[in-house]
Amino acid sequence: MAVSKSKKKPPGSVLLSRRRSAAPAVRHATAAAQSSSLSSKAGRALIRSHHTLQKKLSQALSRNDEAAACTLRAEIEASGGLEKYQQASINGQSAQRGGDSSKLLMQWINEDCADRTVLKERGLRMLEVGSLSPDNAVSKSSLFTVTRIDLHSQHPAIETQDFMQRPLPASDDDKFDLVSLSLVLNYVPDPAGRGDMLRRTTQFLRRSTEQEPGNPASSLFPSLFLVLPAPCVTNSRYLDEARLRGIMGTLGYTPVKRKLSAKLIYGLWRHEDTAEAAKQANWKKEEVRPGGSRNNFAVTMN
Repeated sequence: MAVSKSKKKPPGSVLLSRRRSAAPAVRHATAAAQSSSLSSKAGRALIRSHHTLQKKLSQALSRNDEAAACTLRAEIEASGGLEKYQQASINGQSAQRGGDSSKLLMQWINEDCADRTVLKERGLRMLEVGSLSPDNAVSKSSLFTVTRIDLHSQHPAIETQDFMQRPLPASDDDKFDLVSLSLVLNYVPDPAGRGDMLRRTTQFLRRSTEQEPGNPASSLFPSLFLVLPAPCVTNSRYLDEARLRGIMGTLGYTPVKRKLSAKLIYGLWRHEDTAEAAKQANWKKEEVRPGGSRNNFAVTMN
């Protein structure tokens, strides 16, 4: 999975050149076999543990506590590291468990566009950050040319790359109609890094055009598909839906679609160019929902 102003790398980020050999396919087959045997409960426990260790590592690094950081890195590796985390994520989002979030994305697109001719004529391009599989619903739709990246690729069709280190597009032709951050932002260990990531998505989206009545492409794209664990928004001390809308609005995003389930919150956010407003964004870590049982998930910008 996958952290621009500060250009911070998330702990555990490994930037590797893409290898064009049979090795990735072998690794993918092995990972698939291992992940299929991992129970849902065990997978969720592993993911929670990995997130906790990454957060502690980030805190140790921020206070320059190298001794604690070394201990935490050893714990992360002992528990299987990023590869094991990825296996659990693939298992959790497998088709058997109905975890492909792009199914909802395609449902939304189909609801607004019964005639796909307009979309196909546009030549839609998508950047999928934190991609786990090239066989999800959006890839099978034939509507998008999909570029897939992940910090630790488990498949040869997915490039090993840190989104925060991906070169910026040289022109509008190199940009995308849709950027997907499905269960990616919550992996970033610190609030400022999350803000940096959201801000950076705007640099990869094509320029918006004036919305045309009856043209679904103009009403849906360019956009960001953002998926978060529901508690990040529904039970956080520092983030609720109103604040999320405010942060996204600063970056030029307007909510087009939304769904809240027991576990996840999904959103499709259309982007309009507001570069100057984004530069002046100033969102500090402020309590919006008091309570001892709240989590500390937050997004900050300055």
